[in-house]
Amino acid sequence: MHHELRRYPDPTSTAAAAAAFILERAREAVEQRGHFHFAVSGGSTPWAMFAALSQLDVPWSATTIYQVDDRAAPLDSDDRNLMHLRESLRNVEVTVVPMPVEGDLDEGARAYEVLLPDAFDVAHLGLGADGHTASLLPGDPVLEVEDRLVSSTGVYQGWRRMTLTYPGLARARWLLWLIVGANQYGPLRQLLDADPSIPASHVVAPRSTIFADEAAAP
Repeated sequence: MHHELRRYPDPTSTAAAAAAFILERAREAVEQRGHFHFAVSGGSTPWAMFAALSQLDVPWSATTIYQVDDRAAPLDSDDRNLMHLRESLRNVEVTVVPMPVEGDLDEGARAYEVLLPDAFDVAHLGLGADGHTASLLPGDPVLEVEDRLVSSTGVYQGWRRMTLTYPGLARARWLLWLIVGANQYGPLRQLLDADPSIPASHVVAPRSTIFADEAAAP
């Protein structure tokens, strides 16, 4: 899959550019289809982007945010992506559809699947040092799931997770990757080279734009 790569000087300017891109896609989606469906990942990099986005004139009342993945941690845990997402967007009123990760993960995945739209206008992704994206983890059976949009994973860094599968991410009209830091240089090179050994290379969507800082960009 072809990726458009956009480079910026540092993480702050990268996050701001990604937020401006989301604003453009949101306005476009609302104008063309009446609503903006936005799927967001967790990890350590996106919160500055969401904080910047919260300061922009996004059509929030016509926006629904879905989770790409989350850890099966308590609701008030710092390990929950949902908590950081809500904190980043605390100054705006927007509909967030949280992943039900506090009970049985397989039942929760089935329940979440029916809440998803036919298409995400944008799906935001990050990139792990091991080449994972969302919670599509190296060696995990979730990589082989072809008949579900949402699935559970095994334990990774202390937690089981719920994640959109490859078919789930294929519902995205546009992928937005946010990748910063020198430790991302190698994985990003693998992604751009379509290295089949990393899970991120197997995500497919009609359009894909990577926002990276100079430290990460090859």
